[in-house]
Amino acid sequence: MILFSPKIAKIRISLILAAAVSALTLVGCSQTSQVSETSEPSGQTQTVAPTQGSAQGSTLENLQAAYNGEFNAHLRYAAYAKKADEEGYKQVAKLFRAAALAEQIHRDNHAEVIRQMGAEPKAEQEELMVKSTRDNLQAAIDGESYERDKMYPEFISKAESIGNKDAVRTFKYAQEAEAQHASYYQEALNNLDNWQESSVSFYVCPECGYTTNQLDFANCPECGEEKDNFKEVV
Repeated sequence: MILFSPKIAKIRISLILAAAVSALTLVGCSQTSQVSETSEPSGQTQTVAPTQGSAQGSTLENLQAAYNGEFNAHLRYAAYAKKADEEGYKQVAKLFRAAALAEQIHRDNHAEVIRQMGAEPKAEQEELMVKSTRDNLQAAIDGESYERDKMYPEFISKAESIGNKDAVRTFKYAQEAEAQHASYYQEALNNLDNWQESSVSFYVCPECGYTTNQLDFANCPECGEEKDNFKEVV
């Protein structure tokens, strides 16, 4: 049997107590460290920066909106052309048919980029509101002006911010043509009586929808397509 002196016993007890305090200190530090790593500082709010994925998603949504708009514009202008023919405005009818073709080209261009982004183009056919040719021209001016001045500039800016060149290109093609259409519509509305006889031809670029009544160039000013490939609208 081994006996310990009181002095040795006191030393051992002191060592055991020191070890216990050290262990408790280490546990406390570990817990504090874990809390500091996972907890948000009091009074501060985390800000999550938009990812490229979300921006890309916005551009896809814009493409879908543009596709839907051009899909319906094609149908609307075809109906306006029919009404203009009925009312005897043959030149206006030709203009509307040219614009309808351009909108079809824009629709198909948008659809191509949508598919490149892994989605399918979707459109919902709107109710056709066909009134008098004068009213139809004013409605067309309002629609084209909105797309020229607000919708497409915003879509282009968003697509440029993420470097989607294909989306930028198809948006710009459409914007340029809408500007031309609005100008022609305004001219027709201002001189409606003189737009009864079909005396001027319109030509549409099959690549970008550029619309003109004068083929005074070798290549399309917007996309470079050869003049000989333009489609004449009759």
